[in-house]
Amino acid sequence: MVDRLKFLLHRTRERLWVRPLITGLLSVALVFLVKTADDHDIGWLVPAITQASTETLLAIISASMLVIAIFAVASMVAAYTSASSVATPRAFSLVIADDISQNALSTFIGAFIFSIVALVALQNNFYDRAGRFILFVITVLILAMVIITFVRWVDCIARLGRLGSTLEKLEAVTAAALRRRRRIPTLGGVPMGRQPHRGLAIYSGSIGYVQRIEITALQAHAEKAGLHIQVAALPGTFSAPDRALAYITLDPGAPLDFDPTPIVQAFVIGVHREFDEDPRFGLIVLSEIASRALSPAVNDPGTAIGIIGSFVRLLALWITPVESDERCIVECDRVTVPELSLHDMFDDAFIAIARDGAGTIEVACKLQKAFASLASLGDVAMREAATRHAGLALARSELALALPDDLEMIRRLAALALSDQPSLTEG
Repeated sequence: MVDRLKFLLHRTRERLWVRPLITGLLSVALVFLVKTADDHDIGWLVPAITQASTETLLAIISASMLVIAIFAVASMVAAYTSASSVATPRAFSLVIADDISQNALSTFIGAFIFSIVALVALQNNFYDRAGRFILFVITVLILAMVIITFVRWVDCIARLGRLGSTLEKLEAVTAAALRRRRRIPTLGGVPMGRQPHRGLAIYSGSIGYVQRIEITALQAHAEKAGLHIQVAALPGTFSAPDRALAYITLDPGAPLDFDPTPIVQAFVIGVHREFDEDPRFGLIVLSEIASRALSPAVNDPGTAIGIIGSFVRLLALWITPVESDERCIVECDRVTVPELSLHDMFDDAFIAIARDGAGTIEVACKLQKAFASLASLGDVAMREAATRHAGLALARSELALALPDDLEMIRRLAALALSDQPSLTEG
């Protein structure tokens, strides 16, 4: 339930209208809440505030906040457009979920609505002495909050949508997804291992990407119907009418007329892939940005080299041992789930860069150094994947590079990843 709420919360964060709506409703409620001060006999305790002074402040806020809110929306749209064009459209959901920008926009709109409603209430003598004083204090606090928010937001909007900021967000969200999958490698189910899928295939009528799997819902249905479920489509898999989501095997004596609908409903399918529970998607998006940077139109090998460094950090994180108190125990013994393939993650990360950067000597060198670093981490599967991709990258470079000295440099660096005891000279 907690994971499901987090998933829904992340989807809500990607909606720009949610926070301004909540802030606007709270602003209206605050205006009427101030009236409760007049219900208590505290008017003689507070100083007398003239109605004109509060009206002046509210008028200033109402006149300026709408302009600032429009300016904020225009700046945010420009930043979103920049992120989609400079990086990749797949990073749009991360940029739009920026907390500082959404909080700033919500503050500006909330202050505007508060000032309008409070000004109307004040001009209609809605408040007595205590209410006017409390309203004046709240108005001053809101004005101060707006100023602080605006100053902080200006610093943020200068970076929002820039390539460096987008890459930082992508690496952070991918690392978070990898950490979560390391703690729950089979999403709470039983490890599948290398056994092939068997049983009756369950298909979905929806076409899209698997965004989330409700493993507990599958377990509950399996216990009720007397069957075992093998998950065949992890988050990130493209679901089509001919692509099985799961396979089921019935317990001896279980009724044959079971309903597959609860199994299909446990797979949340949407139009787009999501970063939360799909670590491979983050690797793919980073690789897309690197491939774009290596295109002749952009010609920015430095960005590709920086992303290669991100891949080394992310893949090293993947094989970091998990503490016993962090690893999630298997709770769904009737659901079998395959683990992520490290070889697939290497393919997601490095194939496009090795292809597009094969003829760029600095990128090709950085790739071979990255493979040597990953091969030296002491993990067998990691070494196998790094060695395979070092050989592939070397073969591509041999086809793309013409200068013998460049080829000799690449071959020397590739030997570090292909040798039995790799070492690395970073540069």
